[in-house]
Amino acid sequence: MLSADSGLTGRENVALFAGLFDVPRRQRRARVDQALAAMGLTDVADRLARTYSGGMVRRLELAQALVNAPRLLILDEPTVGLDPIARDSVWEHVLRLREEHGMAVLLTTHYMEEADVLCDRVALMHAGRVQVIGVPGELKAALGARASLEDVFRHHTGDALAGNGNEAGDFRGVQHTRRAARRVG
Repeated sequence: MLSADSGLTGRENVALFAGLFDVPRRQRRARVDQALAAMGLTDVADRLARTYSGGMVRRLELAQALVNAPRLLILDEPTVGLDPIARDSVWEHVLRLREEHGMAVLLTTHYMEEADVLCDRVALMHAGRVQVIGVPGELKAALGARASLEDVFRHHTGDALAGNGNEAGDFRGVQHTRRAARRVG
């Protein structure tokens, strides 16, 4: 758990972030409750975070990020490890906040269907380089009526895996990230 304190309850973790984000005191309890409810954590809000499953921790981290309804929300693969119901709940809440507060969302994802449905514009990357930028519908239309965003990705990347061993996501890079996480955790 990198942004959740395992010695605090879910509610205390989100309340901590509400304070850090300067959510007005009179709004904090309601905003904390709203963020927990949006992530489906109301029933476990008063349990210690160390008792949460991996998916629950992911949702807790999202509740922390959303408690202040930021103007810009940056999400790095926010639905990895979530089941389809939890994933839908996350996106419903993010989309509602985006509409209600005019929030901009910058999203990284490997799920092309998420990018297709959620993003107004996409930048498709491969081997550390942007391959194409555009509106999902226009990018798909350029390949034909039945093309998917995954087809667009494959078209612009040559349908090959990056395999030179130097990309940040290689085995050594993952090991380095995990070691760093253990040191700060």
